[in-house]
Amino acid sequence: MLLSSFQNQLIEAGCDEAGRGCLAGPVFAAAVVFGPEFRHEILNDSKKLNAAQRYVLREIIEQEAIAFAVAQVEAEEIDRINILNASFLAMHRALDKLTTRAEFVLIDGNRFRPYQNLPFECIVKGDGKYLSIAAASILAKTYRDDYMDRLALDFPQYDWLCNKGYPTVKHRKAILEYGISPHHRKSFRVSDPQLMLAL
Repeated sequence: MLLSSFQNQLIEAGCDEAGRGCLAGPVFAAAVVFGPEFRHEILNDSKKLNAAQRYVLREIIEQEAIAFAVAQVEAEEIDRINILNASFLAMHRALDKLTTRAEFVLIDGNRFRPYQNLPFECIVKGDGKYLSIAAASILAKTYRDDYMDRLALDFPQYDWLCNKGYPTVKHRKAILEYGISPHHRKSFRVSDPQLMLAL
């Protein structure tokens, strides 16, 4: 069972992102605020769950959370400010959208850019330790997957229905064959010169 909160004095929002390592599409982030009584035995890091579990849990999170929000930063903006800053910005945008304002922020990872001078704590592998971060990881992941599925309808050659924009061999081969789409991150090395050696 994951921990319900890091501290109990302030309204706490857990934050996580999805899509940081992708070659295409936005980076998504989510923020989730649970009440102190919330518990769930299955809720965990999105990477430890299958797709069906994630979507079932998304419904539970959206019903049970005091507040939740999802935000994104598009590929063009990622290219302009870099992926680390884009991840922070997506989290800030998610926090901006919360209907209940956070007073304390719990972040998955080891770095964060302070949000409105609120106190925060970075937790390495926090999505496997705290319920709110795990919930944020599930929302960010499922909302991003849905977004990439919609993009895939217009760009089937990149296999985004399967890879969601991550750098699989099939995705890289498609980039070499068809070039990049408007949704690719131009600042990323989208075509690996070592690709042919790996085949």
